[in-house]
Amino acid sequence: MTVAQAVVEFLGNQYTVDTIDGQEYRGRLIPGMFGIFGHGNVAGVGQALKQYQLNDPTLMPYYQGRNEQAQAHQAVGYARHTRRRQTFAISTSIGPGSTNLLTGAALATTNRLPVLLLPSDTFATRASDPVLQQLEQPYAYDITVNDAFRPLSKFFDRVSRPEQLFSAMFSGLRVLTDPAETGAVTISLPQDVQAEAFEVPDEFLAEREWRVRRPEPEDDDIRRAVEAIRAAKRPLVIAGGGVLYAYADGELARFAEATGIPVGNTQAGVGVLPWNHPLSLGAIGSTGTTAANAIAAEADLIIGIGTRYEDFTTASRTAFQNPDVRFININVAPLDAYKHGTSLPIVADARKALVKLNQAMGGYRVGGDLERDVAAQKKRWDAVVDDAFDTRYTPLPSQNEIIGATNRAMDPQDVVICAAGSLPGDLHKMWRVADPFGYHVEYAYSCMGYEIPGGLGVKRAALAEAAAGGAQRDVVVMVGDGSYLMMHTELVTAVAEKIKLILVLIQNHGYASIGALSESLGSQRFGTKYRHLDPAAHSFDDGETLPIDLALNAESLGARVIRVASGEDTIKDLEAAVGQAKDAPEHSGPIVIYIESDPLLDAPSSESWWDVPVSQTSELESTQRAFATYTDHKTRQRTLLG
Repeated sequence: MTVAQAVVEFLGNQYTVDTIDGQEYRGRLIPGMFGIFGHGNVAGVGQALKQYQLNDPTLMPYYQGRNEQAQAHQAVGYARHTRRRQTFAISTSIGPGSTNLLTGAALATTNRLPVLLLPSDTFATRASDPVLQQLEQPYAYDITVNDAFRPLSKFFDRVSRPEQLFSAMFSGLRVLTDPAETGAVTISLPQDVQAEAFEVPDEFLAEREWRVRRPEPEDDDIRRAVEAIRAAKRPLVIAGGGVLYAYADGELARFAEATGIPVGNTQAGVGVLPWNHPLSLGAIGSTGTTAANAIAAEADLIIGIGTRYEDFTTASRTAFQNPDVRFININVAPLDAYKHGTSLPIVADARKALVKLNQAMGGYRVGGDLERDVAAQKKRWDAVVDDAFDTRYTPLPSQNEIIGATNRAMDPQDVVICAAGSLPGDLHKMWRVADPFGYHVEYAYSCMGYEIPGGLGVKRAALAEAAAGGAQRDVVVMVGDGSYLMMHTELVTAVAEKIKLILVLIQNHGYASIGALSESLGSQRFGTKYRHLDPAAHSFDDGETLPIDLALNAESLGARVIRVASGEDTIKDLEAAVGQAKDAPEHSGPIVIYIESDPLLDAPSSESWWDVPVSQTSELESTQRAFATYTDHKTRQRTLLG
């Protein structure tokens, strides 16, 4: 068989095996493959997929997409909803088809989510060099555009000879299924090698299981952690995505309820506790709640579980102001367990570490003063969100009201999707989640354009979940006009497959998030408005609003569109529109709900900070004022050693 045929048959026979509390999961690791075909893969992977479609259509189903980057985003969305047990493979042609995957690779690796990338490459034999779309470097002829994947991938290999396929695939799938190392796995396939025939051993094509490694914590590490917790007066848990990937939310709830230790969560950790749990402080950091940030400021012990401590989580290292603060970092990845110079790293699966902590803590409970503070801060923040969600008539609604209406209209098990702009921060603060699968915001890379393809990936996983007897979930994408314009064409994918993806499209005529950031930094929302060019001043800041009709655009792509008119009943009509979309049949195609908002109506303050440097010298008075504020914040920035 050819190399491409061997790739397809091999991948169709790979299974993930995972055991949680004695319950064993076994499922296909790669349930399908995306591909856009060109001269690099049409006669290789394309031919193999067609052959197996005719002979065994269940082995490796093929799915179309409209952009290679978007296909990677679909795979990542699917992987996250399946808790990294499954993902898709993506085949591309050489040149631009391959490099379109670079953003997808960076996103997957940054988020610690598995995706298998199979970009085609130039001729290994160099018989026809230079081929169409080949990049030539005079100093190194063995470099191709695919070498750009090396720093973006957790594993990279190039199959220059058919016999190399075996070690490439085994090594790649080892990384793909490793919780500590997972991310983008890139295996470059030269176009001539794909079509080359060779002898393939039966054992390579046989069914193979990849067991998810969930390492136990060291007993001595647990002992030292228990001593530190017992000595703490104001401990705080920061829960990240690792809690959800380890299915540790139940153990975390038991830990919090037994000890009284409150829990704040990162973007990836939303859902570890329901929003109304008495010990859930909600989001922490730059986009956090005032409740979580107030408790964090005085905490003397931070128990980080499954978090990589990015700068939004730590408020650029200003969140923790107690001079004696220490860190217990529980993480399956040593890179994250050792962050901030902690003297208490625990390299282990989050659930297994929590099980042992729960067994070892005995009757420990925090003091009544901390419990009272947690209740008071939580009550204060809940009132702030209630007020932000409260409908008040303005010419255009605030994004807060839109979030509140969408949240109310969705069922607890439904999933909200977002990635970029002002929405992720506002959702992190205010979205009231009741289900551990109910919140999916890609904020490690915060990639504009992720929302629709990422939502499609989640919806595919949700449909498979429902077919296996699990929850029935609607998937609702919330996206601003700026991010929508980056990758709206994947609506066509949903139309082609009649996938019911609900899209709340918020039109604010620009980049609301960067506009607000620009203003806070003294740059006066420069370059963030969608306006006609003023040729005399060469400015886009003050011209007329562009006559763009995004609702009509979505309609032209085949989506059903519901326009929510601006007026006194806008928010009520939005709730009704989301309900109407939810009532649509499951395989009726995408539904876009279009609404306009006022980008100048801000979300409630997190009373926190994010470090974005301000010009030290400037002729603009606004920048001078911003630099004075920036200098003041820098005085509270800490090294966080402990």
